[in-house]
Amino acid sequence: MLNKLPSSISALLDARANGHSLPAGLYVREDVFEADIDVFFHNHWICVGLDCDVPEPGDATVIDIGKTSLILLRDDDGEIRVLHNVCRHRGSRLLDPGKTIVSKLVCPYHTWTYELTGELSYAPHMGKDFDKECRSLKPVTFKSIGGLIYVCLSDNPPEDIAILEQAMTERLAPYDIRNAKVAFQTDVIEDGNWKLTMENNRECYHCSANHPELCVSFVDLDFGFDPETLNPEDREQAEEHFRLYEERTKAWESDGFPSAAVEQLADCATNFRTQRLIIAGAGESQTHDATAASSKLLGHMTRKDLGDMHLWGHNSWNHFMGDHAVVATVIPLSAGKTLVRTKWLVHKDAVEGVDYDLDKLTDVWVATTDQDADLVARSHAGTLDPAYQPGPYSRFSETNLDKFASWYIDRMRAHGY
Repeated sequence: MLNKLPSSISALLDARANGHSLPAGLYVREDVFEADIDVFFHNHWICVGLDCDVPEPGDATVIDIGKTSLILLRDDDGEIRVLHNVCRHRGSRLLDPGKTIVSKLVCPYHTWTYELTGELSYAPHMGKDFDKECRSLKPVTFKSIGGLIYVCLSDNPPEDIAILEQAMTERLAPYDIRNAKVAFQTDVIEDGNWKLTMENNRECYHCSANHPELCVSFVDLDFGFDPETLNPEDREQAEEHFRLYEERTKAWESDGFPSAAVEQLADCATNFRTQRLIIAGAGESQTHDATAASSKLLGHMTRKDLGDMHLWGHNSWNHFMGDHAVVATVIPLSAGKTLVRTKWLVHKDAVEGVDYDLDKLTDVWVATTDQDADLVARSHAGTLDPAYQPGPYSRFSETNLDKFASWYIDRMRAHGY
């Protein structure tokens, strides 16, 4: 009997057909998972958190990405720092996962002590001639873009992050995300590969059948449709929707709010898309009745009619509205486990029960995230089935999935796979 040897990763990449989902091995194999961590989470820019995760000096939070552990903190001068969570003595972790408050970073193993800048200040029993200056904690390359923290673990971070930075700095300025506060956070572990998580987020083909709460405020037409399947009434409604888009976008931009789509989805390292989307119904916010959840608007906002400033990257998606924001980051845990961390942001001075109702603020995206977790688990279970074959993407509703899969293949190739 012949041994059935697994195909190389390169062969799996070769096997992907344009316009189709990926071969099963690219979703389920652990060697592919390790390659994904190296390529997409170490050598590309990823969103890991927010300035407002650490609002005060001494606030710190730990983010684990594969074998890498990072400390996001605010130092005594109020500056954001991102440091490797590895003691320069014998490699012990300094902080445990989660949030904490520290005056200094003290290794629990041998009490080597670091300032919040990462500088080593105390290393007992190492001798008078020991040079502390070369033993600071290793810094991580990062950017705060409108209050979103992006890191790159490579010594040569992609330069095209500048296009995202240019687009989002102006777009996010009125929301003042740096000075918002996290009103609520959920961590959901999905039973699926991270690429399935991202694919699910990049289409709304599934929305009307699975997200009744979200569909009150979300317009699935924005993500494509087959015009030949629409009856005359629905076709007229779709045409009117896009006429309204043109009108609203012109009005928003004339009022000083950049709104038109900006995207970098192919022939690039930093993959992103942004656009100001219309909110359906009452038009104010992604809540169960599409009205604002917080009476105190974000940042410098004075209007509730500016839609949803949508931004996605290859490990995140975000919705910025007049009254609140929803920020989600994705961290792969294994080939079949993915952490989706979602945060709801409000004005830093907003008071729960006075300015906003927490249930109204969170119920739509809590439900949507749970529904998506079930869908991703179903998809992943299917890719494990011997009957799985890559299927065709809809040329109307899943074009962004095709672009994502093609970008994935291109970036794997660019890194030697």
